[in-house]
Amino acid sequence: MAPRSSRGIAPGLLCGLSLFLGFPGLVWVQISVPPQSSPHTEPHPCHTCRGLVDSFNKGLERTIRDNFGGGNTAWEEEKLSKYKDSETRLVEVLEGVCSKSDFECHRLLELSEELVESWWFHKQQEAPDLFQWLCSDSLKLCCPSGTFGPSCLPCPGGAERPCGGYGHCEGEGTRGGSGHCDCQAGYGGEACGQCGLGYFEAERNASHLVCSACFGPCARCSGPEESHCLQCKKGWALHHLKCVDIDECGTERASCGADQFCVNTEGSYECRDCAKACLGCMGAGPGRCKKCSPGYQQVGSKCLDVDECETAVCPGENQQCENAEGSYRCVCADGYKQMEGICVKEQIPESAGFFSEMTEDELVVLQQMFFGVIICALATLAAKGDLVFTAIFIGAVAAMTGYWLSERSDRVLEGFIKGR
Repeated sequence: MAPRSSRGIAPGLLCGLSLFLGFPGLVWVQISVPPQSSPHTEPHPCHTCRGLVDSFNKGLERTIRDNFGGGNTAWEEEKLSKYKDSETRLVEVLEGVCSKSDFECHRLLELSEELVESWWFHKQQEAPDLFQWLCSDSLKLCCPSGTFGPSCLPCPGGAERPCGGYGHCEGEGTRGGSGHCDCQAGYGGEACGQCGLGYFEAERNASHLVCSACFGPCARCSGPEESHCLQCKKGWALHHLKCVDIDECGTERASCGADQFCVNTEGSYECRDCAKACLGCMGAGPGRCKKCSPGYQQVGSKCLDVDECETAVCPGENQQCENAEGSYRCVCADGYKQMEGICVKEQIPESAGFFSEMTEDELVVLQQMFFGVIICALATLAAKGDLVFTAIFIGAVAAMTGYWLSERSDRVLEGFIKGR
C-alpha cells in the first residue's frame, strides 16, 4: 500500500480544532483530500527490464561482500562454492531488486520470476549476460544497441554509429520507436550526416563532420562571413551574396488593421495602434492621421481635440461642462450635487454650540469647577497676593480643569476640530 500523504492533515486539524473550541458538543469529522498527482509517463518496458537486471547484478556483488571477506580462505572457498549458486542467495538478491515504490519493477519481476530462476539454476553458463538472455531473447522487450523496433532494425547511419553520432535514434535499444534521428543543433538529414539550416560544413572527413553557424540572416552559406550567403531566411532578400532586409511596410507583404500602422523590423515588421485622434494613420502621433476621429478637428497637419465646452452643451440647470480628450462631460456646479438625475443645492449643516453635546453630569462638574475658581480667586485677593495662596489658586484651577477635560477630552478635541 502506498504511504498516505500528510499534506491534507494540517489544514483539517486546524479547522477541526477551531470548530471544537468554538462550538462545544459538535463532532469533528476530518475529510482529507488526497493531493493531485502530476501527469506521469510510464517508462518503456525495456528500460524497466534494464533497471531490474542492473539492480540484480548489484545484489550479487552485495551478497558476496556481506557474507565473505576475511578469515579462513579454505573454509570460505568451500562455503562460497555452495552459496554462489544457491537458492538462498537468489532469494536474498530478489528481495532487494525492486524499491518499494517502483511498481513497474515489481510487476515485471512477478511476470519473469520463473525465467530468472531458470537462468539462475540452468542457463548461467551458456548465457552469462542476464540482460541479453532475459530482456532481449526471452521477454523480447529490448534490442541490441544501435537497433530499434519489433525486428531490431539498424538505426539510420548503421548500428555501429546510429545517426552518425550527431543525434539520437528514436526507440534505440527497445522494441518500439520509429528509428527517426533527432539531430543535434546544426545537423540535419536522415542520418544527421549533413549541416542543418543556417549552418555550413567547416570540416568533414570519412568519420567526422563539423557544422558551424552562418552569418545571422543566411539560411544556407559557404562560410561564416556576411558575403558567403547562398540563401536567405524569411524576411531577407539575397543581393550580391548578401542578405538584405525586406521592408514589408513598403510592399504589399504587410497586413495591418485599419487603425494600425506598419513599422519595419529586421527580417519582419510590426503593426502598432494609431493615435486616439486618428481614423486611420500613416505613422505615430496626431500629425500622421488620414482622418480625424469624432471630437477632433484638423489644425494645420494635426488632429487636435475640440473644446465642446466653448459652446453651451450642457442643458441641465446648475450644470457645468468639463472638456475631455475627444469628448466632454456635464457635471454639477460647485455647491450642487447629483440627485435623481438633477443637480440640487447641497445643504450645509448648522454648527452646534460648544456645550450642546454635554451631559447633565458634565454640566454639574463644570458648575462646581466654576464656583471653586471663584472661591480661590477671592481667597487670593484676601491674602493680598500672597505667593502661597496664589500657588494654591493656580493649582486648584489646573486640577479642576484637568479633571473636567479628562472626562470629555475626546469630545472637546472633536468640537475644536469641527469649529464648535
